[in-house]
Amino acid sequence: MSGTRRRVTIIGAAATSVVAGVALLPNWSAGAAVVDDPTVDARTKATFQRLADAVFTDRTNALVDGGRAGADKPLTDGFSGDVALSSGTARTEDATLSELGQRKERLAKAGETYGKASTTVTLNATRVKGRTAKADVTETTTLTYAGARGNAPKTTGFQARHELTFKADRQGDWRLTGIRDTEQGGLAVNTLSKPAPVKATAAADNTTPNAPRAAVTRNPAAAPKTGTTYDYKAMAAYAEKYWNVYNKDYPDFSGRGAGGDCTNFVSQSLKAGGWKHAPGYVYDYTKWFGNADIQSHSFIGVNEWSWFAQNSKRTTPLANVFQMEVGDVLQMDFDRDGSKDHTMIVTYKSGGVPYVTYHSNNTLRRSVASLVASYPNAYYYAYRT
Repeated sequence: MSGTRRRVTIIGAAATSVVAGVALLPNWSAGAAVVDDPTVDARTKATFQRLADAVFTDRTNALVDGGRAGADKPLTDGFSGDVALSSGTARTEDATLSELGQRKERLAKAGETYGKASTTVTLNATRVKGRTAKADVTETTTLTYAGARGNAPKTTGFQARHELTFKADRQGDWRLTGIRDTEQGGLAVNTLSKPAPVKATAAADNTTPNAPRAAVTRNPAAAPKTGTTYDYKAMAAYAEKYWNVYNKDYPDFSGRGAGGDCTNFVSQSLKAGGWKHAPGYVYDYTKWFGNADIQSHSFIGVNEWSWFAQNSKRTTPLANVFQMEVGDVLQMDFDRDGSKDHTMIVTYKSGGVPYVTYHSNNTLRRSVASLVASYPNAYYYAYRT
């Protein structure tokens, strides 16, 4: 970059008006020197990545029992970067951390606490136009359950994709001005983004079955599985194998504008456990099939899957989400408009709590208690497979 560079002072997390351990750059004056449109070299890209890592680490630490912002990875005073948070982004992150702290309290009341966490960020691509740069990043986070005993899962993890916007001032110094989640799901535990609503791709009519909602109260009457038609362990094994990598034998619907990969992923898992194709017309919700070349809407669509699952009698409704066992399916309607928005599969159960694995955002063994605490106003639908 041309022009005289300024050192960005990165200070401790306890300082006033500091977010993610990053001090704000002073505003440039009206008479500051104007440089040509800045370029984004390798050093600046590395700084983008470091700043993103600090921001998302702070968000994750806000959920950790006894954690505080910037505690795990404080950026030190010796780090030089020419990148900082804008004042508006700093205020937004302050509010985000405060809300995540409230979420931590709700999770704790539900019996879910995290003892430690690890977050890393990968910079995937950078696009520059004039004084604006957009960076695509992937956040990978592992949370360790506090006090996990016996056969309870020790960790849960997720991946989330974000687009960060940076703008350069007249001296060519970059500021982070915006963070946007780019996945359809919006279900990472450290994000407050509202998941995007999903509409059915096939028209509903009077013949489409309407699944009953499931209660979310703890300790319901037991509903053990008695059928042996399907291999539920194989369903769980498939989901946990491909939770953060994608099977090349199927298309990936996780990209921008693709609608999300959650139901496609669950259908693959069910198929691995013995669900057979019901071939036919792709728009016919009474049919179900999927491979690398073609997929029925019921294989990849949230609502269409629900219609097929009920109409085919391959599933029966459960009265309560905590009755689910390995291989059962959970769906959510975030905005309670009658159209279901997300599909997940149970891959583990311990202490009366089912743990779901899903795509969009890629997530391994998230407890149903965590979902209910994070989205208390959503409608839930539980399917016994």
